[in-house]
Amino acid sequence: MNKVWQQPLPTIYRELSDAELRLRIESAKEHLGSRLAILGHHYQQDAVIDFADFTGDSFELSRRAADQKSVEYVVFCGVHFMAESADILTDESVHVILPDLGAGCSMADMANLDQTLEAWAQLEEACPDQLIVPITYMNSSAAIKAFVGEHGGAVCTSSNCRNVLEWALKGGATSSGLAASAASYPPKKVKILFFPDQHLGRNTAHAMGYPLEKMVVWDPREEMGGNDPRRLADADFVLWKGHCSVHALFRPEHVDEARAKYPGIKVMVHPECKFEVVQKADLAGSTAYIVKQVEAAPPGTQWAIGTEVHLIHRLAREHPEQKIIVLSDCQCLCTTMYRIDLPHLCWVLENLVEGKVVNEIKVDDQTRKWSLVALDRMLAIKGTGNPIGKNQPIGTTVD
Repeated sequence: MNKVWQQPLPTIYRELSDAELRLRIESAKEHLGSRLAILGHHYQQDAVIDFADFTGDSFELSRRAADQKSVEYVVFCGVHFMAESADILTDESVHVILPDLGAGCSMADMANLDQTLEAWAQLEEACPDQLIVPITYMNSSAAIKAFVGEHGGAVCTSSNCRNVLEWALKGGATSSGLAASAASYPPKKVKILFFPDQHLGRNTAHAMGYPLEKMVVWDPREEMGGNDPRRLADADFVLWKGHCSVHALFRPEHVDEARAKYPGIKVMVHPECKFEVVQKADLAGSTAYIVKQVEAAPPGTQWAIGTEVHLIHRLAREHPEQKIIVLSDCQCLCTTMYRIDLPHLCWVLENLVEGKVVNEIKVDDQTRKWSLVALDRMLAIKGTGNPIGKNQPIGTTVD
């Protein structure tokens, strides 16, 4: 992975009014035409979403970009790992740009490759008679996705996590089948190393019927992840000690308070929330799931939703026939994604008009190769879409 640094934003872009910025962005978009695709993640602020050609979840957006045959420039209004995924999926001639390189993801940053290699070595030594299958959430770096691909595992999203875990428990890629039957289980115990979000892993495994006693948390800052060797060997799931800084803000008492204030309200949360919150909620699902539930609900439905605040406010405006509130009064916003704003968007677009590419995100060939392996496995497990290797068609949305 190449290392690039955020250039200082020219002062003029901070001095322009919103109206002036909008006018200049529109002009740049018109000039670039079909050579440009702007992607806006659901959690992005509204002013930026106004200029997005496509809005959605991270992987869905990357695939939409890859499906644009004439595109030369992809401006991803999201965070760093999302732009990496877009670079992996699009043709190598396409330039993927992140308007502000400071827009990272705290969860993705909680698992780096050096820590992962050390954890893998310790797990193999502690559990020599077990098959360890690594699974990583989409919210991880390209380096982690590549590690997973090279070691027989797959990527998952919050909506297909259960399918991927079921596949992994049958031996992952070593089972020689993406449609492995119960009879094809490997002879030795399978252990899943799941990262970087412990909460998605715990919530999904519990929903599959696994007790909490069969799960341990791996703290990369401690020897053996801070675990007793015997309990570590007995566990079915090793959950990396990572979390989403937004979804971790929601607490069980927020659910109780919402129900007390609004009798009959439905509580819906993202599975990145803590186990105790998910257990109290009526529904839990991915960002796409949350959007679809609101869209399908009848007028008069009341929702208290536990996810990023920009999306919730947008849903409330789009569905005035329903009552939609944030589960907590805390400022539950993705602060790093909030770094993407109109001044940065205008700056990168006007540079493109001048023939200059700034803030490009580029994944090296080896990382791209193994990341694609991990992503291809996910799609094959899901059974909804074609492989996404080079020159392969793009299938249906997975997020």
